[in-house]
Parts: sequence; structure tokens; C-alpha cells
Amino acid sequence: MADRKVESYGVSGEPKMLERTAFDPVKPPKKNKYALGCAVLASMTSILLGYDIGVMSGASIYIKDDLKVSDVQIEILIGILNIYSLVGSVAAGKTSDMIGRRYTIVFAAAVFFVGALLMGFSTNYSFLMAGRFVAGIGVGYALMIAPVYTAEVSPASSRGFLTSFPEVFINAGILLGYVSNYGFSKMPAHLSWRFMLGIGAVPSVFLAIGVLAMPESPRWLVMQGRLGDAKRVLDKTSDSQEEAQLRLIDIKEAAGIPQECNDDIVSVPKRSKDDAVWKELILHPTPAVRHVLIAAVGIHFFQQASGIDAVVLYSPRIFEKAGITNDNEKLLATVAVGFTKTCFILVATFLLDKIGRRPLLLSSVGGMIVSLFLLGTALTVIDQSDHKVTWAVAMAIAGVLAYVAFFSIGMGPITWVYSSEVFPLRLRAQGCSMAVAMNRITSGTISMTFISLYKAITIGGAFFLFTGVACVAWVFFYTLLPETQGRNLEEVGLLFGTYFNWRSTLKKLKKKEASEKMNKEEVELKNNAPQN
Repeated sequence: MADRKVESYGVSGEPKMLERTAFDPVKPPKKNKYALGCAVLASMTSILLGYDIGVMSGASIYIKDDLKVSDVQIEILIGILNIYSLVGSVAAGKTSDMIGRRYTIVFAAAVFFVGALLMGFSTNYSFLMAGRFVAGIGVGYALMIAPVYTAEVSPASSRGFLTSFPEVFINAGILLGYVSNYGFSKMPAHLSWRFMLGIGAVPSVFLAIGVLAMPESPRWLVMQGRLGDAKRVLDKTSDSQEEAQLRLIDIKEAAGIPQECNDDIVSVPKRSKDDAVWKELILHPTPAVRHVLIAAVGIHFFQQASGIDAVVLYSPRIFEKAGITNDNEKLLATVAVGFTKTCFILVATFLLDKIGRRPLLLSSVGGMIVSLFLLGTALTVIDQSDHKVTWAVAMAIAGVLAYVAFFSIGMGPITWVYSSEVFPLRLRAQGCSMAVAMNRITSGTISMTFISLYKAITIGGAFFLFTGVACVAWVFFYTLLPETQGRNLEEVGLLFGTYFNWRSTLKKLKKKEASEKMNKEEVELKNNAPQN
């Protein structure tokens, strides 16, 4: 029998694809409601980050006035949570392997709850920074574990749709943060920002309770030798019984469990220690693993380096530069930004599994390039004029809304979908931790330097810089990122390792699948032919 260890990225031989085509549906399967519910509950952890991003954009206005702090202190306060979240995202990989994906989500919600209360009751800048540290750890855990759990529980037919949910809830959280800003803005300055930040503790309570209703990841259950529990979860989250069986076969192979072992509880072969996993990822990666790592870390870097947090976190300042000076009007304009982001991310969730990752991603980044250029041009015209230029103000506002729309329809959700599905099972937790760490480092750097950056090179110049970064991102995505739409998580590995030549690998794979499907149909025709 041909070696089917797809998890080893083709090193151990050619995969046997015939079994995978045996249950190809005639019509696209309906969305699995149980998997949908699990994905929604897990992805709601991302609301925590989204709310913090949205609320800090407005709360910072009142924090500056109330605590009498400088612009540099404000940009550090806003961006430092992303750096603090590194602690959580790095620790989340090991934690989720030890206690499971589900309880890691509960832990993330509990930590953020404490952090939100600390920020809400802060009496000075130092106390506020301590609260940001605790909340940042919770955010780091949530960012890493939500896409991993969702990818592991989702059937291949709707994995893109379901794995985009973390980004959906980040956007929902941003919108809630903007609404909170506007709602509490009429309170006295010393109370408004405290209510804005402290109210963030409420969603984490409902989140922690809700997560207890969802099952554990089937992949984690298999790694613990709990095959019976894993089978039950796979039966509920797969599109058919045949798919559930094949998913179990793939996971057992990756875990090193012999296929003849079918007891509810089995002994799992001793896995390599964490240091061996890190060595395979960083020190001695195979060409396939190196390609995966470059793709996953790269897409997370470019998602943030193209300036999304600068726009979302500092939108009140951008609108002020564009000529909107009233605080309430600025906060109301930011609500429009949040509403636009949320609407377009919802559109993206329905397109991911229909159009594919690459077309959406490349179209999204192309639109971002145009929007950033128009925004930079408009802000430069406004900055250089000694009177109000109405068309430039309109173009700046349109540029912000277009930018967040194009980001949300591709770059936003696909970053999380792609990075969660390209790593092999044995490296997935640690690999996703590295990708999320890059995301947070880049986000923190942008957030903590944007005010200083636009003061140094003008606000228009800052957005021209982001335009250049987005151009580099488009070239990177076009040349190095293979399409993963509709592929089994373990099959995805076959597309990596050839770097710029992945297209030829994809053609061979499609040709082989078509040939096997044709052979299968011929066999069925012969079996169904009338006997003389």
C-alpha cells in the first residue's frame, strides 16, 4: 500500500488520493451547524482584542486630558498591549497542548477580565500600564488559540468560512469599542475613559461560560489517545461519516497511532519534546517547513506593516487632520469606520471557500494600495493648504473607509485562515505562536511609533510609506503563497517546499486527482453495467 503520510509533506512518499475522492459530493454540502456553533464560540475570544483596539482610539483622548500625559506616553500606552500579548501568544502553544484548546480559551477570558478591571480602576499612568500588561497576556492567548481550534474542528468544505470568524469578531469588537467611546464620551473626563475600559470585562464573563458548552478539539483528543471522544466530535463536525473517518485516519497518522488501533482509549507513541519541535521549525527545517514558516510569518507581518492599526487606533487623529475637530464628530466618524469594517468582513466570510484565498488576498491588497495612495495624497494636500480643501477632506474620509473595506474583505480574515491551515499537526501550535508573535510585534511597533512617525515625515508621508509596504506585500503573496482552498489540512503540505515553483506542483496534484477520479468512475460504470 502506498505511503499516505501527508503530514510529512511528501518526504515519506507519494500520498494515496483515491480514498479522498470516494466521498466527493455531487452538490456542495450544507454548512455544518454544529461546527459553525463551535467556531462562533471559540472565535468570540477575538472580541477582546477588537474591543481594546476600538476603545483605546477614543479613550486615549480623555486619558491624555485627565492624566496629563504626552503624545509619546499615549502611543506607548496604546501600542504596548501588542508587545505584552507576546507573552500570551508564546505561552499559548504549550498551554493548549497541555490542558487542551477549550480550557485555554477559558483561561484567556479570565486573564482579560482581570486586566479590564485593573484598567477601569486605574488611578494613574503606571496603574493603567499594569492593567494593559495583564490584558495583553489574555489577548495573546486568545489570538493564538481561536484560529487553531477553529481550523481543527472545521470540515474542509467550510474551513475558510469558519476560520475567518476570529477576524469577524475582532471587527465586531472594534465596532463595540467605537460605540462605547461615543456612548461614554458625554461623561466627565475622569470617568468616561474608565468606564470605556472597565466595561470590557463584561464580554469575557459570558465568553468563559459559553466556551464550556463546546467540545474539545478532535486533534488534541487524538494526541491524548482519546479516540472515542475524538470520533464523536468528528462525527458531529464533518459533512459525512466518510469524511469523519478520513479525518480520523489523517490525525492518527500524524500522531503516530497505528490504524488498527480503534479502542476508545489508546496508548500514544512518545512525541518529540518541545525543543525538538522548535529545532524542526527554526534550526533544521525541511524545505517544506521553511516555506510554510516564511508564508505564515510573512502574511502576519504584512497584515500589520501595511498600517491597519495606524488607521483603526488613530482614526480620530486622522479625521482631525482631515478637518473634523469636534470630539463627538470624530468619535461618530470612527463608528462609521467600525461599521464599514464589520460589514465587509461578513462579506469575506462567504467568499473565502467559493473564490479561494489567493484571488481574495491579491484583490484586497491591490485595493489597499490604491486607497492608501489616495489617503496619503489627500492628507498631503490638506497639510500643505492654508484653507479648507473640501474635495481633499472628502477623499481622505473615503480613503479611510475604502482602505478598511479592502482590508476586511481579504487581508484581514485570510491572514488567520491561511496561517492556521498550512502548518502540519505536530508543528501547528508552535508555528501559529510564532506567526501571532510576529503579528503582535509588528502591530506594537506601528502603534507605538505612528504619532512620532507622522510628526517626522508628515501624516501624508506615513501613508505613502504604508503604500510601499503594501506593494511589497502583493509581490510576496503572488510569488510565494499557494492556494489552499478545499484542501484537507494534511494535503496542504504537498504544495509547500518548492517555493516559487509551487504552481507546477499544484498542476501535478490536480492532474493526478482528475486521473484517479476518472479511473474510479470507469470502475463504477463497469460494476453497474448489465450482465449478459
